Parts: sequence; structure tokens; C-alpha cells
Amino acid sequence: MHRNPIYPYYGEQTVCSRQPIAFPPQHQPRQPGLESLMNPRPISENPQLRGSGKLEGRVALITGGDSGIGKAAAIAFAKEGADVAIAYLYEVSDAEVTAARIEALGRRCLQIRTDLRHKANCFRAVEETLRTFGRLDILVNNHGVQYPQKSILDISEEQLYQTFHTNIIPFFFLTQAALPHLPRGASIINTASITAYQGNKELIDYSSTKGAIVTFTRSLALSLADQGIRVNSVAPGPVWTPLIPSSYSAAEVSVFGTDTPLKRAAQPYELAGAYVYLAGPDSTYVTGATIHVNGGDMVTS
Repeated sequence: MHRNPIYPYYGEQTVCSRQPIAFPPQHQPRQPGLESLMNPRPISENPQLRGSGKLEGRVALITGGDSGIGKAAAIAFAKEGADVAIAYLYEVSDAEVTAARIEALGRRCLQIRTDLRHKANCFRAVEETLRTFGRLDILVNNHGVQYPQKSILDISEEQLYQTFHTNIIPFFFLTQAALPHLPRGASIINTASITAYQGNKELIDYSSTKGAIVTFTRSLALSLADQGIRVNSVAPGPVWTPLIPSSYSAAEVSVFGTDTPLKRAAQPYELAGAYVYLAGPDSTYVTGATIHVNGGDMVTS
């Protein structure tokens, strides 16, 4: 493989171990962003990974499932035998690529284009999933936006409402819609962030929503324990997803993730295993917990 001396790769053994250490400067004008415009494209799947039927016969609804972490989780779920519904905002081309891959794995994929900031759309996403597949076993609340600002004084009222209405409020509505249909043994998985634990001086509103997601996870886990429904979260560090070039400047993108102990950002597929674990039979005694996948940054849970 040709190696670019400016943007070297980490590792030489497999396609998935050739991780970019840094990324070419780039920016997209609209969030959540398009994976198809990214250079290089995120690695959503480890082709060497073979499923073992851990999610055979189950159905998952994954928000933000068209790209990034949601896409990686969707593909991993399909490899384990699950049918998957992916909800997304406008990224039709990305969703079609994801759906095609899931179907190539022999599973069904339902694409749901909708704006989850509205309660009715959250309920519609669940209803469409049930109408298509007849059941729902796994809910992954994964979508989000972030708008870096140098100061809290720069966070407008519109931005503040936008961040909260996108990042946390739909988690409540999606759970309300799904709960009456979730069987005993079902799993709810929420995507939090390292910022919930470390904070981020330029992501005050975003970090606040991620902190809310952690507390939402813990409280909901206590609430649903008697029903046999587990609730957990994953707290990623820097991950190469469309949200990065659509929220940071080109210069910031070029050094994204290089300040972690592992000196690079994660690829989405590197988080997929955490979602499979929390969704499947290996985590039946795990609820109210957060799995940290962050490249070695130390956090206090």
C-alpha cells in the first residue's frame, strides 16, 4: 500500500489496522454531515469479523444509523443475525449504502428518513419498525449534533435549544414509543461521550447533553430493571464520523484525535463490539453501565 508521508497509517497487518493517524484538512457545511464526502472514508466494518448468531432473530432500531458509529453498529448487528431499522435526517445516499451492506449480509434493513426532534416522528420510527419486522428488541439512541463555540457567550438561544432538542429529548420520546413493545430481555443502548466525564471548553452545550444521557441511562436502568430490560451507554472518545468535518474547521480536522494516548481517532468499527456486547447475551448482568471507548483517556465513571 502506498503510504502518504503527511497522513501516515497506523499498523500494517490488516485493512482495519491501517488507521489514519491524521486526516487531510476538510470541512462540510451541514450537520450531521455526509460520509460519502469524507477523505478518507470511515472504516465501518472489520471484514475479518465473523458473527456467531448472538442477535439471531432480533430486531434493532438505530438512530443515526446511516453513517458513523450507528452504521458500524448496524452492520455488526446484522452480522450477528439481527434485522435493522436505521433512522436518519437527510443523508439518503449514506443510508442506501448502509442498507445495501446489511442486505448483502442476508438481513433486512428498513430506512427511516425523519426528523427526530419531533415527538411524533420518534413514535413513527418505532411504529414503522414494528410494522415492518413485527417486533423490537434493541433500541440504540445514537444521533447527535455539536456546535463548537469559544465561549458560552457565543452559544445562542437557537443553538442551545437545537442541541438539547436533538441530543437528549428524542431519547425520552423514542424510549416512550418503544417501551410498550420491548420484551423482557430487551436492551436500550445510548451513545454518550467522553465529554460527559471530562467536559470540553468549546462544547459546553453538547457536553451537557451527553452528561444528561449518562444520568438518563442510569435512572432508566433502575426504572426498567423489574421489567427485565437493560439500559446502558457507550461513551466514545474522538471517532472519525461525518460529525467531525461538519462541526470543526479544516485545520482542526487535520489534528483530530491526535491528543489521545493512542495518538489517533477511532474508526467507527472499533466501537461496534461494545454495542453488540450490550445488545446481546454476554451482558445479561450489565445495566446502568457505561463502556468507555476513548483511546486511553482516563475518566472517572
